[in-house]
Amino acid sequence: MTVLGIDIGGSGMKGALVDSVTGEMLTERFRIPTPASRKPKPMAKVVRKIVEHFNYEGPIGCGFPTTLRHGVCKSQGNLHKKWVGVNVKELFSEATGLPVTVINDADAAGYATMNYGVGKGKNGFVVMITIGTGLGSGAFWDGELVPNFELGQIPYKEFDKIETWAAASAKENENLTYEEWGKRFNIFLQYVEILVSPDLIILGGGTSKDFDEYKDFITIETPVIPAGLQNHAGIIGAAAAAVHHPITLD
Repeated sequence: MTVLGIDIGGSGMKGALVDSVTGEMLTERFRIPTPASRKPKPMAKVVRKIVEHFNYEGPIGCGFPTTLRHGVCKSQGNLHKKWVGVNVKELFSEATGLPVTVINDADAAGYATMNYGVGKGKNGFVVMITIGTGLGSGAFWDGELVPNFELGQIPYKEFDKIETWAAASAKENENLTYEEWGKRFNIFLQYVEILVSPDLIILGGGTSKDFDEYKDFITIETPVIPAGLQNHAGIIGAAAAAVHHPITLD
């Protein structure tokens, strides 16, 4: 089944048509910058533009960069505070006129990786970390998703959340070398290891493709591997979730 997957980030909103059976992207990724305000209505308009770009009519899977409960945004994350309390599923469905399944973006990336990528067949407790504007995280027990596992929200020193200090955006904003940033990211992974003791950590997001640049600075005992799907994982996982788990995940 061909499904439109949309991955919403703090800097860009991307979509593509996906084969929900094989996980293959059937089109090139179409990207529109996230509106500067990061408010609900302007972002809903971008979702509609992505749908119109593909001339698409059908179910939509959408990865969203904050904690969700039954489709409702529970924290602003890296978006505007007006998102809190908004039913994201209803907003995007009204904007597009199509059925929308909404899932946390890191959960979507993890879902793709566990079903189509390096996580396939991995049992035990697996944590997926997406490295981007923030630090998203998805958790899986024997391949089954444990939703809304937001480890990037852990407070750290003077920061309200550790992702402010250790995400890829911090590397870019502060012009950090891979060594400087890698040591910060390793501290985040140390917290993950202490708090949840995973059997495996999989890294996703654009920075995962540069894993060789910073892998030597990761010193935790838990095995850490990059996800081969990289930036496409969020789109693929969102599309697949819309077909396979449209009720349980939103």
